[in-house]
Order: sequence, then C-alpha cells, then structure tokens
Amino acid sequence: MLRTTWNAVVKAYNTEAKKYNFTMVMGFALLSIDPKKGTPSTSLGPKMGMEPTSLSRTLKNLEERDLIERHPNPDDGRGVIIKLTAEGMESRDIAKQVVLQFNKNIEQEFGMEKLKVFFEVNQGIQNMISERKIFKK
Repeated sequence: MLRTTWNAVVKAYNTEAKKYNFTMVMGFALLSIDPKKGTPSTSLGPKMGMEPTSLSRTLKNLEERDLIERHPNPDDGRGVIIKLTAEGMESRDIAKQVVLQFNKNIEQEFGMEKLKVFFEVNQGIQNMISERKIFKK
C-alpha cells in the first residue's frame, strides 16, 4: 500500500511539475535549499533521501537552468554551498505553492484528525526501521 500510494503521489507531482518544465525531484531540491543562506551540498542528499549520483544529476540540471549557483563553503574549503538564483527563488515559490495546494486538498478530503494518525503511523514506521526493529524476531 505504501509503495502504490507513493508511486501515485510521485506521478501526481510529476504531472503538475511538467506544466512548469520540471520534475518532482527538481522542485523538492529547490525546496530543500535554504533560501537565505543556501545549503551545503553534502547535507542535501541526506535531507532529501537521495543517493549522491542522483543528487549530482539533479543539481547539474538546476545549475544548467540557472536556478542554483555553487559557492565555496567558507567553513569547509572542500565543500560547496548551493544557493538559489533569483529565478531559482521564483521556481521555489511555484514548487512551494504546488505542495501547499496538494496538502490543502488532502486535508480537506480527510480532515486533520485522520492526517495526524497517518503521520503518527508513518513516523512510527520510520522509527522502527531506524532502530532496526522492523524485521526483529
């Protein structure tokens, strides 16, 4: 059920993102970058739950579209800070509105009480997995 629902959510987001010549992952990346300070590239992957290769491809695509810029990390000479350009900020705002509309429609359909239970169950599953209790005998 989780997989089927997640695949449907991805398809819905990608269908909407396509209207803006984007993908869901690109929008998620823009939303994951701090709009004021930028975000270290090394923290984006874990924050988004993405493998480095996929993240690199996404960042390269966003950079080619002039939505992000890479800057040296002043705290770590080897690292890079990813910052949004002016156009990146506009695209981030669009992505944010899409997510807010999605969330609003879900809340209107199911109500906050059901959503609270849904979030509690999801958090519980994540905790069981992180604590290695999911396949415990």
